[in-house]
Amino acid sequence: MTCCPGSETPTSGGVRRCPTGIAQMSDSDEGILFAVKPITVFDCMTFLQATARPDGPAAACLRLVEEGRATLVVSEDILREVGEVLGRPKVRRKNPRLTDESVQAFLGQVRKLSPLRGNVPAAFRYTRDPKDEPYLNLAIYAKAAFIVTRDKDLLDLMDEGNADGKEFRTLVPSIQVLRPPDFLREIRSSEARKEASTANSLASGSDFEAPQNDSGAPPSNPPGSEPNLP
Repeated sequence: MTCCPGSETPTSGGVRRCPTGIAQMSDSDEGILFAVKPITVFDCMTFLQATARPDGPAAACLRLVEEGRATLVVSEDILREVGEVLGRPKVRRKNPRLTDESVQAFLGQVRKLSPLRGNVPAAFRYTRDPKDEPYLNLAIYAKAAFIVTRDKDLLDLMDEGNADGKEFRTLVPSIQVLRPPDFLREIRSSEARKEASTANSLASGSDFEAPQNDSGAPPSNPPGSEPNLP
């Protein structure tokens, strides 16, 4: 199941796939939410691919958000561009199930899934492709861990020899710019590491403890046994 035009949004295992009431959040609420989920920015192409291929990697990335395993952040500028792209005749011809109604439903679901950021500061100028600036500046503003994209202009920002990339990574040092399949692998790998760490912690905390009686004190020696030594 994916949060795409025409899809349903049931709950499963107590996890609400498309929760309501999360479109606007206070900084304190975000601190609690983001502490347990990696903050993520999707570019416009990732949203488009998620609607075009519900069984593809971009849609799987969106399902991670629906399942509460990543936090997607968006801005009004980004939602505006996504809506415009999904409304283009060329895109509609390739994806006949995209209609005005399904696109509006999709954008509404994204709003419910994602903390909405307004008035994002223009902290970074990207002369190579200024159209990418809304995604980059949102990532800086939200202190994102990931940008998910197939855009080469964005992916190249991770190259060590890229001067723009060095400036960008100075503004948000922990960022990773990944293709959808790489993002999926990174999230799953991170979850596996956390599970292993938790299991090791539980195992290391299960040291042997001497049995105690109901009073909480060690049991007394039965008759004929050796006394407890100091």
